[in-house]
Amino acid sequence: MLRATLLKLSESPRFAKWVTTNGMTRGMARRFVAGETLDEAIAAARACNNAGMLVSLDYLGENSATTADAQKARDSYLEVFERIEREKLHANVSCKLTQLGLDMNVEFCEGLVLSIAERASAYENFLRIDMEGSLYTQRTVDLVKRVRSHTPAVGTVIQSYLYRSETDIQDLLAYGCRIRLCKGAYKESQDVAYPHKKDVDFNYVRLMKILLPSGFYHGIATHDPRMIAETIRWAATKHIPKDDFEFQMLYGVRTDLQRRLVKDGYRLRVYIPYGNDWFPYFMRRLAERPANVAFLVRNFLRS
Repeated sequence: MLRATLLKLSESPRFAKWVTTNGMTRGMARRFVAGETLDEAIAAARACNNAGMLVSLDYLGENSATTADAQKARDSYLEVFERIEREKLHANVSCKLTQLGLDMNVEFCEGLVLSIAERASAYENFLRIDMEGSLYTQRTVDLVKRVRSHTPAVGTVIQSYLYRSETDIQDLLAYGCRIRLCKGAYKESQDVAYPHKKDVDFNYVRLMKILLPSGFYHGIATHDPRMIAETIRWAATKHIPKDDFEFQMLYGVRTDLQRRLVKDGYRLRVYIPYGNDWFPYFMRRLAERPANVAFLVRNFLRS
């Protein structure tokens, strides 16, 4: 119920205005968002690299309203790859298709994505297409497969809370796609997604066991110690080397566990978001961390 309420609030313009203009809340958001500028994100990426961690940079934004906005986002991602190369960072890039015009025109969006993926390929880097709500799942899978036919420098994300995810994984693996496996952070109906956490977790482990032996390099994205332990056990049982996959975690979440995995010799990639459009991302992170909710509500009622 709490998670659903927070995800609903993420759609409220009034609440968004209060959150983005409230100093204390902006300060809280900095726990999960590196900053509003690329320079701040680069600095955070450098710090992660120095700690032995890989990085994926994400210029925050969703549901661009105009083609000009989508093209501006594309140009920002091209700049990110330029900076990664210039700064010699161990980092790749994540993006959302709605930020690149998917809601306006699929062909237009695909052209922008292909131009970013080609830039990634030129630098021997990689572009990860984030998965959004279930209304976008099929379009995302189809677009990624088409772009993958042009360059191997692109992959996507699969969410274990969706019933359809095993089928999507088998489809994408047939195209040689690298996949990030996560649980899913959007509000979905039980018509398309498992309503109970235990079922989401069970499916996560089942999908992980499909991915790791597939012969492709995948990302196991979770902060759940049980999922991590199960992945480590499965990899050991199947004699899968530590450098054949990576764990992935969000910036500012379970940094203790991040350091422990690196110390134990596992590859760990930190997802670092930045930009002005941080409100929806922040609300999804808040929905996953109920301990922060009371702080936010108290300050909202005082305003």
